Amino acid sequence: MTEPDELPSLAKRFGALVIDWVLCLLVSNFFGDPLRDGWPPVLVLVLEYGFFIGLFAQTPGMAVVRLKCVSFKDGGRIGIPRALLRGLLLALVVPALIMDPHRRGLHDKAAGSIVVNP
Repeated sequence: MTEPDELPSLAKRFGALVIDWVLCLLVSNFFGDPLRDGWPPVLVLVLEYGFFIGLFAQTPGMAVVRLKCVSFKDGGRIGIPRALLRGLLLALVVPALIMDPHRRGLHDKAAGSIVVNP
């Protein structure tokens, strides 16, 4: 397991989220108006997290800032169902703000994941 002082900074994690959010805004333009309706980019974000973290252990934003989201137990991929759960809880925002010493938010705990430097 990664020690707390070896974990990525909150700024790095936030940077990845901002990149992913901008991508979600761009993609959601194809089927909704993200400026008028709030749900299209949120739906895209949840699906993006489910697909990319589930299969590749990182979203495009995480790849840019060099982060991975892996299983807390064994460091492997968490799979699509757990990644979708993580994305859904992340979309609620509050679970991400409550973190333990390993910088795992409630969304990470529920999904059994941790964000690490590769």
